[in-house]
Amino acid sequence: MWNPAMPICNNWVRKVFIGLFHVAAIIFAWVDAFALRFDLIIPSDYWPTILALLPAVVILKITVFWLLGLAEGWWRYVSIPDLLQIFKANALATVAVVLYVVFFHSFEDLPRSVIVLDFILCFSTMIGVRVGTRILREHLALNSKGYHSKPKSVLIVGSGVVAQSIVREIRENPKLDKAVLGYVDNDVRRQGKVFYGVPVIGMQNDLEKICTRNGIDLVIIAQSSVTPRELRDIVTLCKRQAITSKILPAMGDIINGRVSLEQCRPVQLEDLLGRAPIRLEVHEINAYLHGKRILVTGAAGSIGSEICRQVAKFEPAHLVLFENAETPLFYIENELREKYPQLSLSASLSDIRDVVRVSQVFSEYKPHVVFHAAAYKHVPMSEVNPIEVVKNNVFGTKNIVDASFGSGVEHFVQISTDKAVNPTNIMGATKRVAELYVQNLPRNGGSKAVTVRFGNVLGSHGSVIPTFRNQILKGGPVTVTHPEITRFFMTIPEAVQLVLQAGCMGQGGEIFLLDMGDPVKIVCLAEEMIRLSGRKPYEEIEIVFTGLRPGEKLYEELLISGEGVKATRHEKIRIFEAASCSSKWLNDESELLLEATRQTDVERVVAILKELVPEFHNGGITGIHADENPSHGIDRLNLVSKKNPEQDL
Repeated sequence: MWNPAMPICNNWVRKVFIGLFHVAAIIFAWVDAFALRFDLIIPSDYWPTILALLPAVVILKITVFWLLGLAEGWWRYVSIPDLLQIFKANALATVAVVLYVVFFHSFEDLPRSVIVLDFILCFSTMIGVRVGTRILREHLALNSKGYHSKPKSVLIVGSGVVAQSIVREIRENPKLDKAVLGYVDNDVRRQGKVFYGVPVIGMQNDLEKICTRNGIDLVIIAQSSVTPRELRDIVTLCKRQAITSKILPAMGDIINGRVSLEQCRPVQLEDLLGRAPIRLEVHEINAYLHGKRILVTGAAGSIGSEICRQVAKFEPAHLVLFENAETPLFYIENELREKYPQLSLSASLSDIRDVVRVSQVFSEYKPHVVFHAAAYKHVPMSEVNPIEVVKNNVFGTKNIVDASFGSGVEHFVQISTDKAVNPTNIMGATKRVAELYVQNLPRNGGSKAVTVRFGNVLGSHGSVIPTFRNQILKGGPVTVTHPEITRFFMTIPEAVQLVLQAGCMGQGGEIFLLDMGDPVKIVCLAEEMIRLSGRKPYEEIEIVFTGLRPGEKLYEELLISGEGVKATRHEKIRIFEAASCSSKWLNDESELLLEATRQTDVERVVAILKELVPEFHNGGITGIHADENPSHGIDRLNLVSKKNPEQDL
């Protein structure tokens, strides 16, 4: 029967054993130091000094060792930090012995070299036994698990700390019927070196030759060791040779947990489209979020929910989730309460179109910072429901902005879209009107209102990625509107991090543009997703082109003609000197637009939108046509859509 006292008892037995070992090591080092000093024959007149000082040496050193925790820890896991602690403990113990001899004994009777030899011998004995114990246990463990007899069919890309951690777990896990052949690493200085018993056997260019020659069936990639382009090459090779490829998340994603095989996962599209890590000026973000009351509209949407998650990390005084979709609001509230139990949180089931409700919420919570992410964003849906989109995107935004300035909000951040640039659809036009409204706000008060404009985000609700994933799961076909259609993409966390950064940079009225990188062909995304699912595009999963939908462009843009771009102190955020308009004219036109929506006069609504946004053209698909080939339409994946299933990533 299990006894709760047994672990405590065993712990004390282990500590007593370690203590006895330390006593033996101290005695051995003290006596042997004299022996080495006198060529292994200790003169008889030194034995009284040895025996007289021995009790004090033992007591002083044992006390120091105990205080510095040398009786703790497991020898089987001894590491460099443990060795440094042993060195420090022996150094302090030696100082204590010297002080004792100086003040309580005649230092003339003690050879100076004995002190140094005693330190070296005691330190060496303690670390030698510990390291020897670890080596012996690991050797016996590997033999008992039959590790050396397992097929060496695992190859690890990278040879840093993360890669070595994976090697350690594979060696220690008896359930894995595999062994590691070696590392591949592009660092020339590491070639031929051995880390944790496994050699670096080549560079990434040698990967195919190594896999073919040695029958590799699993390649594990340490993400920090490769670039997105290199990752695509590795995945292509693995697919071609039917080798399983897995990737470890970036260290920042697993910093709070132990690196292990449990974090290994299949390579995902986000990895292939990977971008350099974002540099955040955390102290500036913290200055305007920490201890503040924050309200997020559209709090349960793709962007809004991620804003809530990241804002919660900065410990706001209170977070208000403003959302009109009941079930998603329920889920994000529960998620935040579970993950941040100390967070002061309110879930407000509210609609930005309801001016009375908006005023009531702002009056109750008096937010310092507002992130306005609520919007209707689906282009085809907006084209057939223009009245509702205008009510939500234009007048809903106006309600939130007016309430923000009326309640003295310090920072207002509006989320916009690249579809607001030369819009060819209702959604883009309404978002441009919302931008104009924020741009023309008074800038002489304490409230700072800015707009952040960016393109598509991977994995957002209703976006192309989940759509493709579902189509692939059903066996296809995967539908793409046009073979030349391209979009700008970034991940949701990346977009939100830059939104938080931009929120503390503006003085009021600015439009910030996030660095979206190069545009990506949608058909190439479809091909990559099919390959990552283990299928072959055009053979096992067909890709069907359905034609552009109403209001849809081939190529999205990020700038309006006449807008000047300036750099900011952040390399991934730029600022526009965007064109503005007369506040009186804007208000007059808005009143006319409001009246047209009340009368549900679609033609009048569209006509007024064209007056507000002269660059708005919705007479069929406009903008860049399929026969045009602009320089900014370069495919980021360096791919051309061809029916070639063996095409490189």
